[in-house]
Amino acid sequence: MYIKRILLFIVLAGLVVGGIFSYMVYRAIFAPNTAFNNDEAFVYIPSDADFNEVKQLVEPLLENLGTFEQVAKRKGYTTNIKGGKYAIKKGMNNNDIINSLRANNIPIKVSFNNQETLADLAGRIAEQIEADSVSLLNAFNDRDFLKKMGLDEETKLAMYIPNSYEFFWNTSGEGFRDRMVKEYDRFWNGERLGKAKALGLSPVEVITLASLVHKETAKVDERPKVAGLYLNRLRRGMLLQADPTVIYALKKKANDYSLVIKRVLYKDLEIDSPYNTYKYAGLPPGPIAMPDISAIDAVLNPEEHDYLYFVADVENFGYHKFAKTLAQHNRNKVQYIQWINAKKINR
Repeated sequence: MYIKRILLFIVLAGLVVGGIFSYMVYRAIFAPNTAFNNDEAFVYIPSDADFNEVKQLVEPLLENLGTFEQVAKRKGYTTNIKGGKYAIKKGMNNNDIINSLRANNIPIKVSFNNQETLADLAGRIAEQIEADSVSLLNAFNDRDFLKKMGLDEETKLAMYIPNSYEFFWNTSGEGFRDRMVKEYDRFWNGERLGKAKALGLSPVEVITLASLVHKETAKVDERPKVAGLYLNRLRRGMLLQADPTVIYALKKKANDYSLVIKRVLYKDLEIDSPYNTYKYAGLPPGPIAMPDISAIDAVLNPEEHDYLYFVADVENFGYHKFAKTLAQHNRNKVQYIQWINAKKINR
């Protein structure tokens, strides 16, 4: 009888210990382990992170880091870290958290608009993905890449079409650049290529002209009219005489693209630069900025008219007065000169 009691006690003790162990395992794996009040929190894991770094990133979000580490080891996550943006939802258990960190890399929206240089573009993109501006700029300027794409120092900006795109946060500099090649090819579909050919322009030339249109007017509804005017001048062999190209030439000469130039002076028109369209015929060597899609499509769908000249309209700010003859243009210009002098804008 005594032996039976001992055996019964051992069995009961084993059941209790087993129950406690099972409860502890259950708590470690399946009990909620989040410590934040929002519906979800996001973790950005660098591509080269190890498990210690992951622990530092998730610790503020967890009730119990120890149980998270135990389950991570059991599931083999500690040696299988993947970079990216991951979501941890309120009330998740360790099992769900690790499954999310292991497999649910969340895409993000990356957007950029009218950067004037590739350095500006690199800085803008580096704010949104893991790649830093140096790695991005190195990828943009890679000589082998430029040669493969048929681009050079003057035209390399033309490959990047401003828009919003979906990326994984842990995209590399080269990964971003190569994706932009695909987006460029997608943008230049058969319809757009056909319109460019009808104008006698290559895609890069369209973007170059679009950069002038973009700089001349911020009014999207006016851009087809400005594009039509420049195309009229090109067809007649006239100098484009675009002030934004002179401003760009001045910035390029000073190697300072942050310069603010509100007024182009007559002496500025003498700068010897292939970007000075008061001196050199045709389009400049490449885009003077990154035009947005509305400016590109304005060139591809220009307004048909006979205008050859235009000047800022001081009675309707943001828009311009257009003229078919130089005499008419000079009359329009008087009002603008009077206004800009009255404002004492000397530079």
